[in-house]
Amino acid sequence: MAAKIALKLRLWRDDEVAMGPGKADLLEAIGQTGSISAAARAMDMSYRRAWLLVDVMNRSFREPLVQSAVGGTRGGGAQLTEAGERVLKQFRAMEAAAVSAAERKLAPLLKELA
Repeated sequence: MAAKIALKLRLWRDDEVAMGPGKADLLEAIGQTGSISAAARAMDMSYRRAWLLVDVMNRSFREPLVQSAVGGTRGGGAQLTEAGERVLKQFRAMEAAAVSAAERKLAPLLKELA
C-alpha cells in the first residue's frame, strides 16, 4: 500500500491569500529567472496572472516581496527583496514543519486505510 500526506498551507490577510504554495513557487521562479514574465512562462502561467499574484503579495506584507524594473533598452526584470527572501524561507520552513508534524500522527490513520 502506498500512502502519503500532502498539505497545502495558506496564509490569509483579510480576504486574500497572502502566501500559499503557488505564490511561494512563483517567488522561487522569480528568484531563479530574474523576471516575472520568465517565471510565469516556466510555471505555464500567464504574465497577467503572475503579476496579479505578485501584486497581492506585495500589498499583503509590510514590505514588498518582489521589486521589478520597467523594460527598455536595458530590459526589465524582477528580483526578490530581502523581505521576499525572508518570507519565502519562513513559509517553506512552516510547510516542512507542518508535514513533519502530520507524518508523526499518520501511522494510526494508515491502519484504517483499505
